[in-house]
Amino acid sequence: MKAFDPNYKLLDEIYQDDYYPAFLVDKVKDELQKVIALLESGETDTEVVQETLDEAVCGINDLQEEFDENDSEIETVARECIAATVAYILEWFGIPIDTEEAIRERDW
Repeated sequence: MKAFDPNYKLLDEIYQDDYYPAFLVDKVKDELQKVIALLESGETDTEVVQETLDEAVCGINDLQEEFDENDSEIETVARECIAATVAYILEWFGIPIDTEEAIRERDW
């Protein structure tokens, strides 16, 4: 079993931007942590990983209203940062899922 890269700061770009409330970025991070936890457990079945990614992305979708209520939104910078983070996670664990496929359930 492989641990996730301890030097990689999840969602660092949007944590650094005051436009995104940190407590909401934490919620996005929590969704991605579920995928990391699965992969750290040794799971490599792409269907199982994709199912967990779909659940995480749907969880992020559900945060959009809360972002709106806090004068923020999941827009270009956040979208690209989330996608880059997912790509890094998949690459780190050697999971052969294309980034666009990995985040296919997004509506942001």
